[in-house]
Amino acid sequence: MFINNFDPVAFSFFIIDIRWYSLSYIFGILLGWFYIKKFFLKDIHMKRLFDDYITYVIIGIILGGRLGYVLFYNLKYYLYNPFEIFFVWQGGMSFHGGMIGVVILSTIFANKNDIDVFKFLDLVALSAPIGIFLGRISNFVNSELYGTQTEMPWSVKFLKVDELNRHPSQIYEAIFEGIILFIILNLFKKRLNIPGVISSLFLIIYSFFRFFIEYTREPDVHLGKILFNLSMGQIISLITILFGILLLYFKFKNETKKFNNT
Repeated sequence: MFINNFDPVAFSFFIIDIRWYSLSYIFGILLGWFYIKKFFLKDIHMKRLFDDYITYVIIGIILGGRLGYVLFYNLKYYLYNPFEIFFVWQGGMSFHGGMIGVVILSTIFANKNDIDVFKFLDLVALSAPIGIFLGRISNFVNSELYGTQTEMPWSVKFLKVDELNRHPSQIYEAIFEGIILFIILNLFKKRLNIPGVISSLFLIIYSFFRFFIEYTREPDVHLGKILFNLSMGQIISLITILFGILLLYFKFKNETKKFNNT
């Protein structure tokens, strides 16, 4: 059993507190950006285009993540407190919302530059597990998104929450949605070069891991279980798995059609 009593503030700069969660976003984006440019982009023009694209990704993550949290997880509260939607420093971001935001902003960028939207979305999918890993570690430090009660030898007591021994569900997610997902996607990238396939695999595998790990995670107090004893995260994960399967099907179907026409 491990006792978690970490300070969510990494350091203070005068009156400003710099939190681990903020740093996870910053370093997740920077490391992902470096990784893609270093190993997957050789053409100078594409590197410059990707630099411009990162701004769209950041906007998509922040706007999508925040609005996703508002709509999926706490709509009733924000309907009565609409101005607090802008108080992002209070916390409250949705991964699925951020993902939708990135897809929308990527589509706008692709149309503007006349390129296949999956050219860069696949690269984002390859590097996203880096940010996911850092984000889940910061969730652990913050004693948020903690797990259900357990007596497993690796259980954690989150002193900022209560005196119960709980699953370190944030660490489970960091391992599976971060490290293992990163390895799987990058292995597939070496064998498949069909635009959109990596994006579809990301949707399927991430959501598969997320769905089952949610069984060890305490549901949001104000939501509880939504339908068929499933949490909101599990319901959204099932939807994204479906989207991923459909995308994978149509991408392979189109590739087969191209092959038959040659």
